[in-house]
Amino acid sequence: MQESQIDWTFLVMAAPFLAAFVAPLLKRLLGSGASWILAAAPAAMFVYFLGLIAPIASGSVIANGFAWAPSLQINFSYRLDGLSLLFALLVSGIGTFILIYAGAYLKGHAHQGRFFSFILLFMGAMQGLVLADDFMTLFVFWELTSITSFLLIGFDHTREAARRAALQALVITAGGGLCLLAGLLIMTGLVGVHSMSEAIALGSSFAENPYYLPVLILLLGGAFTKSAQFPFHSWLANAMEAPTPVSAYLHSATMVKAGVYLLLRVHPFMGETVLWTTILPLFGGATLLAGTLLALRQTDLKLILAYTTVASLGLLVMLTGTSNETAILGALVYLLAHSLFKGGLFMMAGSVDHEAGTRDLRELGGLGLKMPVTFLSGLVLAWAMGGLFVTLGFFAKEAMYEGLLHGEGTTPVTLGVAVLGNGLMFAAAFAVGLLPFIGKRPENLSGAHEGPIGLWIGPLVLACLSVVGIVFAAFTQEALIGPTLAAVAGAEPHPDLSYAIHVNEAFAASGVTWAIGILALLALRPVRRGLAAILDAIGWSPDRGFDQLVNGLTTGSAAVTRFIQNGDLERYLSITFTVLALALVVPLVVFGEWPHAPETFALAPHEWAVMGLAAVGLVAVIVAENRLTAIVSLGIQGFAVALIYMLFGAPDLSFTQFMVETLSVVILALVMTRLSLMTADRRNMFQRAKDGTIALACGIGTAALLIAVTNQPFDSRLSDFFAEHSRTIAHGRNIVNVIIVDFRGLDTLGEIAVVMITGLAILALLRFPAPWRQTRAVEEEK
Repeated sequence: MQESQIDWTFLVMAAPFLAAFVAPLLKRLLGSGASWILAAAPAAMFVYFLGLIAPIASGSVIANGFAWAPSLQINFSYRLDGLSLLFALLVSGIGTFILIYAGAYLKGHAHQGRFFSFILLFMGAMQGLVLADDFMTLFVFWELTSITSFLLIGFDHTREAARRAALQALVITAGGGLCLLAGLLIMTGLVGVHSMSEAIALGSSFAENPYYLPVLILLLGGAFTKSAQFPFHSWLANAMEAPTPVSAYLHSATMVKAGVYLLLRVHPFMGETVLWTTILPLFGGATLLAGTLLALRQTDLKLILAYTTVASLGLLVMLTGTSNETAILGALVYLLAHSLFKGGLFMMAGSVDHEAGTRDLRELGGLGLKMPVTFLSGLVLAWAMGGLFVTLGFFAKEAMYEGLLHGEGTTPVTLGVAVLGNGLMFAAAFAVGLLPFIGKRPENLSGAHEGPIGLWIGPLVLACLSVVGIVFAAFTQEALIGPTLAAVAGAEPHPDLSYAIHVNEAFAASGVTWAIGILALLALRPVRRGLAAILDAIGWSPDRGFDQLVNGLTTGSAAVTRFIQNGDLERYLSITFTVLALALVVPLVVFGEWPHAPETFALAPHEWAVMGLAAVGLVAVIVAENRLTAIVSLGIQGFAVALIYMLFGAPDLSFTQFMVETLSVVILALVMTRLSLMTADRRNMFQRAKDGTIALACGIGTAALLIAVTNQPFDSRLSDFFAEHSRTIAHGRNIVNVIIVDFRGLDTLGEIAVVMITGLAILALLRFPAPWRQTRAVEEEK
């Protein structure tokens, strides 16, 4: 913990949430122009994080926190190193332009103020996720990104497609979140670490821990679902139902990269094992190829970009899985480059849709002169995505190829998958960034024109940064990539980041990549038709599988509900007491924990008399010929138990038992005025045997459990505490009363509420109009 009066990082973490709170009011006062005011919040965050570059680049790790749930050792803490700083800069920097863009794109939308709140909440959740150090803090922000993305994807909630996409994203990512939670709980409870800082300190020794395998599987479950790895990728494409500002933010700097962030974060203590270098390249490579092929199949600009995001996430996971320092360097530079060109391309596609009225590639063309700034931005961004000269994308591609060619943990297959995937992404990039602006312009696009500044300022700046980032390579290397690589690789790396061209094997692989991309772009239509034919022939997809899974779960749950809750009260009671009996008896049998019988069982004659009275009541209940006799006989049991309490020094409990029995008599007297309790027991022998077995098992299990408790040595700490503090704290001499009224007063209030509600329910049933009962009786007879 750092000693400082004000920790500005906590204030920066709270800033998006505070801005979300005032966003609707600002929208009402300033209209769509409120976006420029709200954008000041992420801009200020970005400036703050820029100020931390110097200390972190020098090797410092800034961490702080406070106790959140001390009894559970949970802290609200953050960790700022190279990795979290890079993500924080992306979240806040791109978030600034997203807010400005949303102000222009959704101008006139009836719920624009609500949208501002949602996107700011999402921003705060993602920023908290990348800064969180404590495991539980990380998990809370992780799930908050799922919830807020659900709100954003389903923003146009009147459309069924938007609702389905939001639900699908929530189900898949929240399911992965539960896997993540299980993995973190194992780390906390069984390994004994509570934060990323503690886990990183374990280093590679954690691979020898017996819990490495379950933790790895569970964390991969969370990361793969969040970052849409095959076969969980369908939710990301369907998320295109969200407004374009959401897509741009989701794909560039936030949620879809959370899984990659997690993998990079845990790499220092989980990477470099055979499992790691096998599973990640396998899933990442499959996702890369699936994403690029599905991208070329599409004609919708946003869908093309969405599937290339899937492909890019697969590429990042594959490179991370090599645990090769040079390949990871390529992954980190590509991560930065992807955030810039993908955010810009999404905003560019949205501008085209906003001004031309369509984003179907088959209906677009010749917009270059009508939308020159957008065209220039799209071309530069496509250039960067294609990995061409003087862009961050070019260096990223060269580094990853160098790592795959000469680094450890790689195979020719991995290199081939990377070259093919990058080549197809090259084609997809220019299909989006070039084709809508060249060629003959359709007549229906004659009215298209450049949009307002809010629509093109973001893509233009991000396009410039894609070039500036490599032109000022020294700053990018020392300020961003170097510290990030140190945080991930766990060593002091020396990346040689520059825009220089080196004629070597990696450059040759780049040449093959460009050749594949140019050929695929020139043959885009036949490639698209061929892919469509193949996919139609397969006839199944993970997206359809999701619907089949949901339908199966719905049908199965309906069948279970019909079986268990069929309106038969007798079945409900049988199931309830059967489960109780199993819970009591099975552990005693399986683990051989049957208790020992008490060594002494000496009772006075009057105590034996009370026990005999209870036994007589029990026999009377069993042999009773009708319900009324059974209920009255049951009262004998209750009063006998009350006498036992009194004889053994518990007058308060005895008084309570007498009150319960008296209340039961009153209620039964009321019931007798409405219901017939003279009905005889009509169960057959099988039912009687079944019910008797269940009752006997419950009785034996309860008795065994109570005897097992008395077998244990008496621990007087609790009773000593109440004896010592009842007078001084609660000012009462009767310990039982003090416990009920003071020490557990809230529980007592809840119990009283339950009794009161039950009484009211009974009264309501008794006072229900007679005609309804008659109608119900007639229906039951039918």
